[in-house]
Amino acid sequence: MNQIWLIIIAVSFAALAGYLISLIIDLKRTVQSFNDILKTAESSLKPTLDELQMTLRSLRSVSEDINDVTSDVKALSGSVRDVGRNVKRVSDLVEVVTSMTAVKASGLKAGVKAGLAVLLSNLFSGRKKED
Repeated sequence: MNQIWLIIIAVSFAALAGYLISLIIDLKRTVQSFNDILKTAESSLKPTLDELQMTLRSLRSVSEDINDVTSDVKALSGSVRDVGRNVKRVSDLVEVVTSMTAVKASGLKAGVKAGLAVLLSNLFSGRKKED
């Protein structure tokens, strides 16, 4: 009876050993397959990561260019605002000069008219006295 038990244990141990050897071989194939997948992923991800870094550099450069353009536009708008103020001042000065000229011309016209009236009046009144 002991021999039967020993044979059963030996057969069971042999079956277990065969199963474990098969499991280890499958595990080795799985690890090898996993290593192949990692190598493939690494080789395909490296160019992608390099391209991503280049894209980020380009975006950073574009962002800096946009900041430069924005500051230039701010400076330009400030200059346009200053030009607008200066044009308004010149317009106000022209309006003042125009109104002063109109007042002077009006005064000159009235003075010339009055002077001519007095001159003509004196000329005609002087002739009548001589006649």
